[in-house]
Amino acid sequence: MAGKEHNLVMLGAPGAGKGTQAKMLSEELGIPHISTGDILRMAVAEGTELGQQAKGYMDRGELVPDELVIAIARERLAEPDCEDGFLLDGFPRTVPQAEALEEVLDELDREPLKVINLDVSEEELVRRLAGRRVCSECGEIYHIDYSDVEDGGVCPKPECNGEIEQRSDDRPEAIRERLRVYADQTEPLIDYYDERGLLAQISGEGPPEEIAERVLPAVRG
Repeated sequence: MAGKEHNLVMLGAPGAGKGTQAKMLSEELGIPHISTGDILRMAVAEGTELGQQAKGYMDRGELVPDELVIAIARERLAEPDCEDGFLLDGFPRTVPQAEALEEVLDELDREPLKVINLDVSEEELVRRLAGRRVCSECGEIYHIDYSDVEDGGVCPKPECNGEIEQRSDDRPEAIRERLRVYADQTEPLIDYYDERGLLAQISGEGPPEEIAERVLPAVRG
């Protein structure tokens, strides 16, 4: 294996900037950025046996059970592009998933995880999420504080005429519920990984480039 193996998990509440930092880290380290949604969509698109099982739950609007998500994750992490490492974003979400992921890494004979938690105040999370807008066509994400987009307007991306809209789960009442669910289900992961000496706490406040300058040394250290 060339170089150091980077097996990473990105934690943080909704709006903490996990996706942005994960994309930057993935490019910097040359490892795949893998989200739970990506894993499931790929398995479904490829028509694997596990993907077909997951599709049934997804088509019914139900959560895909832990054991199935974990089996699909194991399949994905065994792919050749993960040989030098991977970055998981949105998985694990619960302590049982984290325990199962450890077993998967043992089975695959991989190096231990390094876990980055982006720490952002609730006030800042609500501000970020409530101001977020998305293009209905290309999926590009904008923020009303940093761009000239407006609800019902046209996407400024060249050759895209999609409509700018606010996702239903980015409305203030939905944001509070998402943060409550995160606190109940996912925050215990912070203690879980901290107790195992795998956690790096990083301030997720400030411009993305500044946050990245804090994240990279923690990953490489």
